Amino acid sequence: MNSRDILDYVGIIPLLPLFGAALLLIFGRRIGEPIAGWIATGLMFLAFLGSVVALFALLDLPSEARLQVNQIWEWVPAGSFSVPVGTQADPLSVTWLLLVTGVGLLIHLYSIGYMHGDPLYSRFFGYLNLFAASMLILVVADNLLLTFLGWEGVGLCSYLLISFWYQRNDAAVAGKKAFVTNRVGDVGFLLAMFLIIATYGSLEYTAMAPAAEIIGAGTATAIALLLMVGAMGKSAQIPLHLWLTDAMEGPTPVSALIHAATMVTAGVYLMCRAYPFLEVSSDASTVVMWVGAVTALLAGTVAVMQPDIKRALAYSTISQLGYMFLAVGIGGYVAAVFMVLCHAFYKGCLFLGAGSVIHGNGDNQDMRIMGRYRKLLPVTAFAMVIAWLSIAGIPPFSGFWAKDEILVEAYAHGDYGVWIVGTIAALVTAVYMTRLIFLTFYGNARFEGGEAFDAVPVVSGGSDEGDDAHDVAGEGHGYDPDDPFADTPTVVFGEPPRPSRLHGHLPHESPPLMLFPIVTLAILAAFAGLLNLPIGNLDFLHQFLEPVFHGVKETEISTTAELAVEGISITFAIVGVAIAILIYKGGLRAPDRDPVVDRLRPASTLMGNAYYWDAGVSAFVGGPGQKSASWLDRVFDTKIIDGAVNGTAWIFRWCSRTLSRVQDGFVRRYALGILLGAVAILLFVLLWAGR
Repeated sequence: MNSRDILDYVGIIPLLPLFGAALLLIFGRRIGEPIAGWIATGLMFLAFLGSVVALFALLDLPSEARLQVNQIWEWVPAGSFSVPVGTQADPLSVTWLLLVTGVGLLIHLYSIGYMHGDPLYSRFFGYLNLFAASMLILVVADNLLLTFLGWEGVGLCSYLLISFWYQRNDAAVAGKKAFVTNRVGDVGFLLAMFLIIATYGSLEYTAMAPAAEIIGAGTATAIALLLMVGAMGKSAQIPLHLWLTDAMEGPTPVSALIHAATMVTAGVYLMCRAYPFLEVSSDASTVVMWVGAVTALLAGTVAVMQPDIKRALAYSTISQLGYMFLAVGIGGYVAAVFMVLCHAFYKGCLFLGAGSVIHGNGDNQDMRIMGRYRKLLPVTAFAMVIAWLSIAGIPPFSGFWAKDEILVEAYAHGDYGVWIVGTIAALVTAVYMTRLIFLTFYGNARFEGGEAFDAVPVVSGGSDEGDDAHDVAGEGHGYDPDDPFADTPTVVFGEPPRPSRLHGHLPHESPPLMLFPIVTLAILAAFAGLLNLPIGNLDFLHQFLEPVFHGVKETEISTTAELAVEGISITFAIVGVAIAILIYKGGLRAPDRDPVVDRLRPASTLMGNAYYWDAGVSAFVGGPGQKSASWLDRVFDTKIIDGAVNGTAWIFRWCSRTLSRVQDGFVRRYALGILLGAVAILLFVLLWAGR
C-alpha cells in the first residue's frame, strides 16, 4: 500500500473515538470504572497512532503532491449542486489531527485519575470520545458542510461536558450559555455557506482558491466576514467571548480539552481554510486582525484581576486566541498555526496543573487563599512554571518563538498599530501569568493550616494519616460521596474569599496518572519552538504547511529590524514578569487585599468585571430584549401576522356564507336568477353591438 492509499483511510481516525462514544454511552454502566476510562483512552491512542501514520505518509509524498481527497459517497445531490462525504488529507488537516489526538490522549489519561469516584464516570468518557470524534470529523472533512456537521457536534458536546455536573445550577446555566452563544456564531457560518452556493456552487475546500480569483471583492469580503462570525463564536472572540469563562463550571479536563487544544481552535482552523477569501479582501483581513488584537489586549487586562485560577486561565485563553486571529488577519497563517500548537501545550499544561491544584486542596479555586504550594505540590509547580515561562514569552521556551513570529510579521506588514497593541498585550500576559504562579506556589501560605506549613511534611499522591477514601474518591473536583452534586460557589471578582475545605490535612500532590500528562505537556511547551525556528533552514512547520498556503506573499524584513522587534518583545515580557514578582513575591497581606486591585480602583473594578459586557448582555436580554420578544409575541405575531392570516380566512368565510344564502333550494328563485342573467347578457350584447 502506497502513501496515497494510506491517506485515503484517514476517515477511520474519527470513527475510533466515535465507536468508543457509542460503546460507553450505551453500555457504560455495565462497563464501569476504571475500564470505561481505559477504553476511551485506548481508542484515542489508536487515533493518535493513525494520525502519526498519516503524517509519515504525507511526508513520503513530494511537497506539491501533499493533498489527498477521497470522496466516499454523494451526500447531498440537488441538481447540478452536490455535496459528498469525503476526507481531505493535507498538511493543515494532519497537523490538527496530531494536535487533537495527541493532546486529547493526554487529557483522557489525566481524566482517569481526576474523575475517579464520580457516579457518572462512564458517561463522562463517552462524552469525551464523542467530542474528540466530532472535532476530528471537522478536521478531516473535505467540504464546509461536513465540517459544519463536526462543528455542531463539537458544540453539542461542549454543552454536555460544561454542564456535566448539571445538578449544579451554575454548571447547567454555563452549558446553556455556551450552546446559545455558539448558535449565534453559527448563523454566520450558515449564511456564508448559502452565499458560497449561490456564488460558485461548491462547498469543497479545493474550490475555494479558484473561486476567490473570479468572484467579486465584495462577495469575497462578505463570505470571509460571515465565516469569521462563526469562528468568533467557537474561538471566543469579542463580542462572542462571554461563554468561555463560564465554561469553567465543567470538570477541569473539559476546560483543558475545550480551551487548550480543540474546540476553541476550530475557529482558527476555519479561518485558515478560508484564507483565499482573506487574500482577496483586505477589508475582511483588517477586521479579523483588529478583532484579534483588541481581544488579546482586553481579555488580558481582565485576567490580571481574576481571583479564580481557572477563570484567570480562561481569560488568558481568550487573549491568546486573539493573537491567533491577529496572525490570520495579517496573512501570517503559519504563524497562527504555530501559535495554536504551542498554546495547546502550555495552556493544556496550565489547565491540567490547575486541576491538580484544585484536586489536592479541598476543591478550592481561589488563589487568594493558596500560596507556597510549591513544596506541597512540587511536580505540579515545576510543570506549571515551565508553562508560565512559555506563555509569558521568555526565551527559549516555545511561547516566545510563537508570539514573536506574529509580532514580527505584524511589524513587517506595516501594521504598526496592531504591533503596538500586541506588544502591550504581551506585557499584560507576563503580568497575569506571573501573578497566578506566585499567588499559587510562592509567597505566604494563606490556606487552612498554613501557619503550620514548615512543620508538616509534603504529602504525595494521596493523603497523610487521617486521609480516608472520602478524599481519595474524588475530593478536589466537585465530588462528595455524601452529596455528589453539592454546589461549589464560583469565585468571581469582588467577592470575599471563602475558607477552603481541607478536611484536616494540607494540600497534596496528585497521583502519577494525573502528573504524567502535566509533565509531558510541560516538556512539549518547553521545546515546541523547535518546530519552527526562524533560523536558517529550521522552519520545519513553515516548510510543511507551505503547500496549503501556496501563493501567499511572504513579507521581507531586515535582520536588524527583526532582532529589534524581538528585543522589544523580550524586554516587555521581562518587565511584565518583574512587575508581578515585585508585587506578589511576598504573597498577600490578607486574602481579601490584592495590591493591584486596591491601587487601581475604579479601573480594577471595570476590568475585574470584564468591562461589564456579560452583565450588559444579561441585562439587555432580561430587560429590553425580553420585553421586545414579548411585544413581538403578543402584538406583532398574534395581532399582525396571525391577524392577517385569520382576517383572510374570515373574509372568505363571510363571502361563502353570503353566497350560500342564494342557494336556498327554491326553484322559482333559481329561475328568476336565470332570467335576470339572460337579460343582462342580452343587454350587454345589444349595447356592445350598438358601439
